Amino acid sequence: MPDTPYQPRRAARSLFVPLRGLDYHCWIWGDPARATLQRPVLVAMHGWMDIGASFQFMVDAMADDRCVIAADWRGFGLTAVPPVDSYWFADYLGDLDALLRAPEIGLDDDAPLDLLGHSMGGNVVMTYAGTRPARMRRLVNLEGFGLPGAKADNAPVRMAQWLDELTKPQALRPLASADAVAQRLLHNNPRMDPAHAAWVAQHWAAPDATGQWHIRGDAAHKRVNPVPYRRDEALAFWGAIQAPTLWVEGSLTRIEKNWDGRYTREDFEQRLGAVRRLQRVVLPDAGHMLHFDQPRALAAVVEDFLDAPDLA
Repeated sequence: MPDTPYQPRRAARSLFVPLRGLDYHCWIWGDPARATLQRPVLVAMHGWMDIGASFQFMVDAMADDRCVIAADWRGFGLTAVPPVDSYWFADYLGDLDALLRAPEIGLDDDAPLDLLGHSMGGNVVMTYAGTRPARMRRLVNLEGFGLPGAKADNAPVRMAQWLDELTKPQALRPLASADAVAQRLLHNNPRMDPAHAAWVAQHWAAPDATGQWHIRGDAAHKRVNPVPYRRDEALAFWGAIQAPTLWVEGSLTRIEKNWDGRYTREDFEQRLGAVRRLQRVVLPDAGHMLHFDQPRALAAVVEDFLDAPDLA
């Protein structure tokens, strides 16, 4: 690990917000009260088994006067683990809607805002933007491809899988040290700066009384969702988005490989084609974790999009 630890350029404020029966944790860079109609707050939502703090390096490369809020989804990071044995996609939408209306955050209910999501978070924000189109000024989706469309005749098998998984304990393997956590991050993200990995490790996991480090993610997230992902519904939500939308993917991402051929590039392109006001960027030398692989380049692309005076 690096001799010199990473020092964030922009310090984040930690805030817990009570919503929907949970203490929801947010990282806040800047002052939401200083946001304007031309430069509103940017709300950033992370992906599966990630945390809001992971956006630190992207935020550090952004302008000092841009306020960014990154929340930890339920059961991730410092947000409370709900008393459930599985997670439902609609709850993420309910959480996001409640967060954006929370008085502790201080956002104007009537003022459009900028919304960004990565991976799972990208899927959530796209669905949310199609549900609350008037709330969005600009929308950024970082590799939130969605899922392969489920076949109706597979529903009984999937439901049986979910019922079976409910009877089996779920667990995430602990790691021996903070250094081991950082090494795992680097193994999964070989283009990541080692100093960044060491910094994220301190937020992504925490030690128990025996010194073992545990990822801050509820293992119940591993259980399959019994509700099939319906392609036609995704098209309807994406087609209802009114805000200018930026799609960013890494040049090294291979969608067919990620889904073993069950989700093709052609299928995804048809879905993305439903978005009416779309800009696209492919980030060089980056894989799925864009904010780890190329945080400065990503920040430049996102800010150029958010600050553009007029978008068709």
